[in-house]
Amino acid sequence: MSFESYTDCLLQAYESHTRPTEVLKRKKEILDEIAMFYNYSPRSILYVGFNPAILTDTTEEIYLTAASQATQDFLKQNGIKFEFIPSLGSLAPNFKFDCVVALDEYFTFAASDTEQRARVTEICNLTREYVITTCKDYKNQEFKDREFSVPALIRNGKSNNIFLEFHDYDIQDRNSWLTQVYHINGTSVNTYGKFARRAMFFKQLAKFSHDAGAEGFTVHKNLMYKSLIKKNYEHVISIRFDNGS
Repeated sequence: MSFESYTDCLLQAYESHTRPTEVLKRKKEILDEIAMFYNYSPRSILYVGFNPAILTDTTEEIYLTAASQATQDFLKQNGIKFEFIPSLGSLAPNFKFDCVVALDEYFTFAASDTEQRARVTEICNLTREYVITTCKDYKNQEFKDREFSVPALIRNGKSNNIFLEFHDYDIQDRNSWLTQVYHINGTSVNTYGKFARRAMFFKQLAKFSHDAGAEGFTVHKNLMYKSLIKKNYEHVISIRFDNGS
């Protein structure tokens, strides 16, 4: 299953939320903090998958990839002007975005180290200034805590929306697992996945990024990200490039 399908869960959670303004504020603050950190305001930005931050984005050129038709329709209905890119491989040679936003542990959605490296290289090659991503600290995570994410509950007055992530780890390779998401609404259950995943360590991501031309790699200690479908916190990471600007 694709990252596109995974972020459909995020869209479902956002549409169920009773305090969407608070959600948008928190997500926007992260992007604003990174822009302030680099003292740079991007003119073009690419979102990989759906994230509520796109709903508050005022960047001149907004692009979107790895997003379903339902996500595209939702954004259009909310007046968001964007250009959809069906495949990053279809872009013209040397085409770059000032900023790429690939949150929700995008780089863990891979079945092997080789695929992970290819994902990092692809995104880095498309970035002029900086990438914003998130990742858990897998190096210091207890294995017993890995099987389930902390469930998220969204109450909307009519029903309870519960999101539960189950991680089925490979017995032979504990850095590899399959994620399945359960969306429970009353007696109704929708499932998403299974998604092939692989742990991404900070030093590993820094190495892959450097090999792909990055000039800087920062784990922002005062910034943490929380998905709408789980209560676990993820570290916010930026990858910086020097393109003579």
